[in-house]
Amino acid sequence: MTEYALEVDGLSKTFAGKPAVRNVSFKARKGDITGFLGPNGAGKTTTLRMSLGVITPDQGSVTLFGGAPTAMSMDRVGFLPEERGVYRKMTAEAVIVFFARLKGLSAGEARRRALIYLERFGLKDAATKKIKELSKGMAQKIQIISAIIHEPDFIILDEPFSGLDPVNQAMLEQVIREQAEAGRTVLFSTHVMEHAERLCDRIILMARGQKVFDGRVDEALARVPRQVTLGAAAGSDLASVIADLGEVETLEADPDGAINLHLTLKTGVDAQDVLRACVQAGVPLTRFEPRRPHLHDAFVALVGEDAVETVSEEA
Repeated sequence: MTEYALEVDGLSKTFAGKPAVRNVSFKARKGDITGFLGPNGAGKTTTLRMSLGVITPDQGSVTLFGGAPTAMSMDRVGFLPEERGVYRKMTAEAVIVFFARLKGLSAGEARRRALIYLERFGLKDAATKKIKELSKGMAQKIQIISAIIHEPDFIILDEPFSGLDPVNQAMLEQVIREQAEAGRTVLFSTHVMEHAERLCDRIILMARGQKVFDGRVDEALARVPRQVTLGAAAGSDLASVIADLGEVETLEADPDGAINLHLTLKTGVDAQDVLRACVQAGVPLTRFEPRRPHLHDAFVALVGEDAVETVSEEA
């Protein structure tokens, strides 16, 4: 029995002569939360659609739960598409029940679960309201519920945090964690690195239609040069002490003449090496601030500034 919910091999797709996805391969391990990350236009949505058979790839293959995708295996998948769209004249409860019935739930069980999820998502009072009467964020939560109402083994969410306020983004993060804790596989795409850094077991980074990284979050962060900001009293020999440990940048001096330096560490050098060198040289530090790298930094390091204009650090 395969350990992967989804395996894609060499997917490529061209639209009007322009490559949208080029030779993308990856696997989503069962029970993991995998982030599918990259700027807008990186090929994330096209790849997800090919993975689900919504779009036919020009090249490549897809394996779902160890075999070719079928109607039966697709019933084990929950999908939130990037384009939001629910039936605006139906009530919130009716929409959720409708999608649950499509996935094989009985009418009674579908309604029971719908009411539980509506309350869980803070929408109990909206159950009998029509979708057209709800805010954009509320309607999006209805669609998220519809994607997970049948408790699928594999959940694919395309930009699920888009349009939600910070409170509801935090709530959705908790829902995603709960799905993984229940043994379900979650794959979500986003251009907001902060969500992925908090949630993911593994990440796949996309840029210009190609995969540029596939691995654990800590492995991606290891690609980022470490940085330290240091300060010392006026007249100290700080710059020469740390010169061999990395690239030194002088920051704005304090009014009293104190020295402030920013150091990008060489490969193999860590912050403790810098502190040790200063202590051994007798340089009294007034400031020592190692900077923890973030996933956004890793993306910049991997693909360059020109590919990350639409990638966000925060929601």
